[in-house]
Amino acid sequence: MNRPELPAKLNEWSREWLRPAIVRRRITQGVVVASLAAIVYWGVIASDRYVSEAHVIVQRTDVASGQSLDFSSILSGAGGGSRTDQLLLRDYLLSLDMLNKLDEKLDLRSHFSSWRQDPISAMWFKKIDQERFHQYFLNRVSVEFDDYAGVLVIKAQGYDPKTAHAITSMMVAEGERTMNELAHRLAQEQVSFVEKQLAEAASKLQQARTAVLAYQNKKGMVSPQSTATSMAATIDRLEMQRTELQARRNTLLGYLASKAPSVVEVDMQIDGIEKQIEKERARLAAPGGKTLNATVEEFQRLEMEAMFAQDVYKTALVSLETSRVEATRTLKKVSVLQQPTLPQYPMEPRRIYNITVFILVTLLLAGVIHLLAAIIRDHKD
Repeated sequence: MNRPELPAKLNEWSREWLRPAIVRRRITQGVVVASLAAIVYWGVIASDRYVSEAHVIVQRTDVASGQSLDFSSILSGAGGGSRTDQLLLRDYLLSLDMLNKLDEKLDLRSHFSSWRQDPISAMWFKKIDQERFHQYFLNRVSVEFDDYAGVLVIKAQGYDPKTAHAITSMMVAEGERTMNELAHRLAQEQVSFVEKQLAEAASKLQQARTAVLAYQNKKGMVSPQSTATSMAATIDRLEMQRTELQARRNTLLGYLASKAPSVVEVDMQIDGIEKQIEKERARLAAPGGKTLNATVEEFQRLEMEAMFAQDVYKTALVSLETSRVEATRTLKKVSVLQQPTLPQYPMEPRRIYNITVFILVTLLLAGVIHLLAAIIRDHKD
């Protein structure tokens, strides 16, 4: 065949194929065949899928925190559990971990890949990789969050009512267990941290008390401050005695000479008291240090450190008890508003709806193809 003849043959073939009668006949045949295939599949071949449904809400057992004003919950109208908790639960229920637990207990791979089911809706192979299995799982399970009511709507499909009910029931149970486990783990970490701080505070308190006892033993006195107070009182008493003796001496000098035995005796008593006063003052305070006032200052510093350590220990002890109480109040309960249903009628696939939509889409595509053929034919003419 010569090359100039090829475009002519193609042009003749396209004119023949684009003839209105042929186009209409072929489009009509295609529509009829596709519609019959859809009717046969969704009407006869497609396997029944039962849908089990449950409504749950995440609530905290902490009544005090639950009564706090949440502006976002007011706007959304959600008077129940926390939106964050609801979304965390939704993410877990749709996770691969949840799928693995369901498959381990319910053997979902065997259920969804059974040869008794139609090949289009079922999995083709039981030992499919986990990514494709998870994607298939997401097509058979839905967890929708009602933002207004604050409720999670869990729906699971199965090829028999018991399996669908078992999937939904296990998802609700595992969701509650996981939420409580997360709350317990966080509370335990908080308590463990406070316990560690308490142990450190107890150790510092013990060290401070030991330092005070060692200092008392070293100085040989229980309370240097009391000793200093006692010495100050002794000095005051000696000064009073000296004053009295000086007054008595002045009285004696009024009628006796300074060398008189009585006056000399008083002078000796005054001199002895003054020496004792100087000695006591030297013990109490002196420029060289290592006196009782320095001992009192050092003892007070050690005692303040011990008191501070004791206050820190008391605070840590209160924090520990508070953390333990809070740990028992942070449980999260998945309250079931609607128990997982045991379906009696297969809601999926929606046979009449799917057939109707498929036929309408097919007719629409047929009209588009017919219009394109007409446009191409007009341009060739």
